[in-house]
Amino acid sequence: MAARGDFDTIDLHLIRVLLTVITERSVSRAALRLASSQPAVSAQLKRLRALTGDPLLVRAGHQMMPTERALQLLGPATRLLQDADRLFSPRMRPSGFDAARSQALFRVAASDYLDPLFLPALATHVKRTAPGVRLELMPLSQHHDYRRTLAGGEVDLVIGNWLQPPAELHLARLVSDEVVCLVAEGHPAARPSTARAWTVQRYLENEHVAPMPTHPGALGVIDEHLAAQGAQRRIVVRASHFSLIPLMVADSLLVLTTGRLFCSRYVDTLPVRIVRCPVAFPPLSYYMLWHDLTHEAPALRWFREQVRGVAHQLHGRGMPRRKVSG
Repeated sequence: MAARGDFDTIDLHLIRVLLTVITERSVSRAALRLASSQPAVSAQLKRLRALTGDPLLVRAGHQMMPTERALQLLGPATRLLQDADRLFSPRMRPSGFDAARSQALFRVAASDYLDPLFLPALATHVKRTAPGVRLELMPLSQHHDYRRTLAGGEVDLVIGNWLQPPAELHLARLVSDEVVCLVAEGHPAARPSTARAWTVQRYLENEHVAPMPTHPGALGVIDEHLAAQGAQRRIVVRASHFSLIPLMVADSLLVLTTGRLFCSRYVDTLPVRIVRCPVAFPPLSYYMLWHDLTHEAPALRWFREQVRGVAHQLHGRGMPRRKVSG
């Protein structure tokens, strides 16, 4: 019997040689069928004899005959090659995702920083396109270790904004957005007479509202950039529900610093205005992140395309520019 190390060096071609030699009962004919040379097949037969401890083919008059052991190996060798063909055949590769018939479950951890309409629009679009699909939308908060849940298969996709997304994850940029400030209509920064006094120093001295960090110790993209410039703003309110912050801004002197796309959804429904941010922030980049675990899954590939399409559609509709100051 062959040792463990011998088995580890057996390849499928050697199994095919075994099957062909036994069925052809001739090294020369086997070589022709295998498009190989007779010396090469003879060498492979020699190796097969060593592995099985049996001559496999023996001379009987003017022809070669398979031994009893060789005949016993015909069935296992045939099944092994058939299984290998099924395993690696293009027919067995993942097929396209049938959205109309699928009952897949997609689990997403996302913040609502991008756009208050984004998650509702995504749910509406997915349910219209794939009625049987289920969605689980969970908040991206400091209590959610998204790197662990992606790696563990507990979450399929994470959507948010990072200055430097984790290097071990796959990513796709959804949109980039201008950083602006949202303030109440009565805020000094919104008055034409004092807009020029809306300086970096005044901005930092104002009272700010900001979302809770997405994980313990995180500063968030706005404060990370300020810290890199040696600056710090006065955050007096932290909120877990980002979509409620514009209501806080409307009745106070709080300043919200975020993307224009998010702010633009509130200028027609609340007494707020968008003003320029005196700090030169780089554009906010919103990403979706996923793990290598689901990278090739047809269902997840389809779902990521739907997320990308909804984000681009919302971003491309044109954002209201009314009530913009500064």
